[in-house]
Amino acid sequence: MRDYRYLLIQIRDADDPIREQEIACFAAALDCPTASLQVFDLLTTELTSSHLEACDMVVIGGSGRYSVTSEAPWLHTALASLRFLLSSGKPTFASCWGFQVLARAAGGKVVHDLEHAELGTHRVFLTDAGKEDPLFSQLPESFLAYMGHEDRVVELPPGTTLLATNSQVAQQAFRFNDLPIYCTQFHPELTLSTLHERIEAYPEYCERIARIPFDVFRRQCEAAPESESILRRFTRLLLS
Repeated sequence: MRDYRYLLIQIRDADDPIREQEIACFAAALDCPTASLQVFDLLTTELTSSHLEACDMVVIGGSGRYSVTSEAPWLHTALASLRFLLSSGKPTFASCWGFQVLARAAGGKVVHDLEHAELGTHRVFLTDAGKEDPLFSQLPESFLAYMGHEDRVVELPPGTTLLATNSQVAQQAFRFNDLPIYCTQFHPELTLSTLHERIEAYPEYCERIARIPFDVFRRQCEAAPESESILRRFTRLLLS
């Protein structure tokens, strides 16, 4: 298989403790060397055609300190860049913050909702459309996935299809109908050990969402191997 070039869009401050870990996580999930990932800082830079021409696929992950529900100027600039990405038709996989921001960029609705926040390992279920989807149909009808979010998508944008759901957050995964773009609220780039590392780096998540000590939370988390396969499956489906 050829070596693909990836553009990792990041939304993390320079001192974010997970900035480097996220790069390593995506490289492992894509089964590629970290050198194959070019990092793009969405906080300070506008996306252009030259950025997209230099890659085969775009990935967008989480955000340590930034909410998609913000009305700050930087986010509106970022939304313009992401609408440009959508218009380009470049193969893209977005998780967590990426899921939320692409939904908002395309006309969906995102809210801050601590009552429905998810942290740790949670089960999701394929919709009927998910069971027929070229990517998600390769997964079991229900599977475990790694979560860490307080915001959630409450309305999908037009021209998309819901692929996975659960009782806590109805919108867990969707695809753009006419574009090679998939989005998941959960983190298929993580493993159980990197999930633990991430929550340790943001201890306030345990305090605010799980409301239990980290050592108790750690024991409650389970491995989610089916979720961990999604990015490699996406690459084979869209790029091979």
